[in-house]
Amino acid sequence: MNIRTRLTLLFVLMVASILLLFSVSVYYLYDQFRQQEFEQRLEEKALTTVRLREDVGEVPQADLPVITNEQITIYNDRGTVLYNENNTQPRFPITPSFLKKVSLKKAQYLRLDDIEAVGVRYQTQHGESFIIVSSGNDRYGFSKLDRLRQILIFGWILCLFIVGIAGYLFATDALRPVSELIAQVNAISATNIHERLRVGRQRDELADLARTFNALLSRLEEAFVSQKSFVSHASHELRTPLTVMMGQIEVTRFQARSTDEYEVAFDGLLDEVKNMIRLVNGLLDLARASSDAAALKYQPVRIDELLWQAQSQITHKRPDYQIDIDFDNLPDQEEDLVLVGEESLLQTAFQNLMENGCKYSPDGRVTVRISFEPGQVQLTISDKGYGISATDLSHIFEPFYRSENTMTIKGHGIGLALTKRIIELHRGKISVESKVGVGTTFRITLPIQNNLKSRASSLRIEPDYTPARPALQAGGHR
Repeated sequence: MNIRTRLTLLFVLMVASILLLFSVSVYYLYDQFRQQEFEQRLEEKALTTVRLREDVGEVPQADLPVITNEQITIYNDRGTVLYNENNTQPRFPITPSFLKKVSLKKAQYLRLDDIEAVGVRYQTQHGESFIIVSSGNDRYGFSKLDRLRQILIFGWILCLFIVGIAGYLFATDALRPVSELIAQVNAISATNIHERLRVGRQRDELADLARTFNALLSRLEEAFVSQKSFVSHASHELRTPLTVMMGQIEVTRFQARSTDEYEVAFDGLLDEVKNMIRLVNGLLDLARASSDAAALKYQPVRIDELLWQAQSQITHKRPDYQIDIDFDNLPDQEEDLVLVGEESLLQTAFQNLMENGCKYSPDGRVTVRISFEPGQVQLTISDKGYGISATDLSHIFEPFYRSENTMTIKGHGIGLALTKRIIELHRGKISVESKVGVGTTFRITLPIQNNLKSRASSLRIEPDYTPARPALQAGGHR
């Protein structure tokens, strides 16, 4: 059952229930009114009859209002019949208990099928007390009641028919924007992912849904474009060393060479293989950092240990690099040095920034400064290198982007994109300032463990954690 049919049925059922309750209420209230009115007529007929009998000595029927199948019976206090109209038997089985219930203040009502009766007590000036039972058939009242019932039933059915049509039209009009959205969504594919949904009504829930879906499309388009760019650049970066390797192999095989010449050729091939390994490792790290954050294993790690390990990894590979780590202020408690994160990824991020600073500085020197503030730690990584132009500064965090003045230096343009993603995974912020010919400064802000207790508990982090693992070998480059 589609939404239109379901809405129509629910609307019809709701209105039908309301109309049925209204009709039953009207019928019941009118029936009560008819009964009260007929009781009053029977009571007036009884009192008029006994007064005429007391004053005149007889009851002239021609002077009294006529009631269908009427009958008047007068009893004394002992239950003896003193007067019975037309000398016929009473239509009701009048019992002594019924007569005892009749008082001067309250009349008694009795009904048998369509015949209704009222018993009233009347006291004369001489102190005599009589009980008058007046009965009859409210033919006109029942006729009106039957007619009212027919009108209500017919009107209820007619209203159901009208409400059904109105409900269907209402549901169709209400769901028309949904149908339009469905048609627009079905028309969007990978070839026109830039298209966006349009709605006529700008202030309802469907407009909010369309805006939410448009925001989703924008994110998908950005991811789609990024993926295409990533695949294109990755293919290009992988093709270059493969082409070089293939050319070297073909040249080497073209003619016989000496042992030294073969060693030189193999050394060149080995350099290209290492270059490809660094590129593949960088791609794997970038893919890992771009995965779902819930799949990563967060643990308590010390920020100072991560920096020392990153420094050790770099200087072990390049002894000519100089990395100075300074503390502006040290926290009073050792726990303030601990943050919750993925150790290998954080070490990779710090290693990328340090290695970049050394690589793009003529003196191969980088300064790392650490400062602590309530709830967070700030890192400043500065170099006195070539610097980055204002044009390139806005693109340095894009994968595979490299400025023209760094093309002569080995690299793939993955490191900074990977670093930014890692910092964002740890709810941190990274910014950069640079001047050409002066140097570059990266600033990183990360929340410490005190601000991540809820996240650590949700990830079931154990208080005892293993020592730092070796960092991933990532080719971090600008």
